[in-house]
Amino acid sequence: MNTKEAISIIKSGRIFSAEFVKKDGSVRRMVGRTGVKKYLKPNAKPQAYDPRERGYIPVYDLLKKDYRLLNVQTIITLNKQEVK
Repeated sequence: MNTKEAISIIKSGRIFSAEFVKKDGSVRRMVGRTGVKKYLKPNAKPQAYDPRERGYIPVYDLLKKDYRLLNVQTIITLNKQEVK
């Protein structure tokens, strides 16, 4: 799977699972989704940089119940989840 396909799966708004390498070199598994607005903090400070310019995609992690930045370049596996 190339980077463009991975980005289209992630940005589709559907639930996905991903395995990727973190900055510290460890491998992490995540079940996430984009487009989640419910848990945004209304008075949060804006970030000093735009994560999309650095190749990160903001994702809501369904297991940790918090937002994470996913580096598309370090994805090992990516699967779409089927909702029943």
